[in-house]
Amino acid sequence: MRISPLDIQQMMFKVRLRGYDRREVDQFLEEIAQTIENLNRENAALREKLAAADMQLGDLRKAEATLTHTLVSTQALTDDLKQAAKRDAELIMKEAEMKAAELLREGREEVAAVQREISELRKQRLLALERLRATLRTFERILEIEASEEEPAAQPEPTERVTEATMPYPPRRAE
Repeated sequence: MRISPLDIQQMMFKVRLRGYDRREVDQFLEEIAQTIENLNRENAALREKLAAADMQLGDLRKAEATLTHTLVSTQALTDDLKQAAKRDAELIMKEAEMKAAELLREGREEVAAVQREISELRKQRLLALERLRATLRTFERILEIEASEEEPAAQPEPTERVTEATMPYPPRRAE
């Protein structure tokens, strides 16, 4: 059974002969009632504080769960970003390697084309020199024939003959 301060204050004892001093008993009961009332208030205040602390603890646990979830999400996002950056870097490297290989191939093809062109030009130069020599020989023969027809009896004067030694450019042999 629970006793309240009001129960203590309203408690009446039977009076007997040679019993307790009523004033002392009433004063003592009043002090007990006052003490219990203070204890009840203190208990109620402590219960309120406990309830507030429980609510704060619940809020802190929720905040901790939210922070933990946020941290895990952030870590996952960071990992995803790292993976994406790594894939992008690898892709850029592969593209650069492919471009470099393509440029190298094009450069080699261009070098081969220039070399073929140089070879063709050399052949054309040799052909042009041979034609020029043939033309010069033809002109030399014509001059000799003309000279021999003009002076059939006279000995031909020594004419400067175009030979390989007197040509401005020596003949090139086919390579």
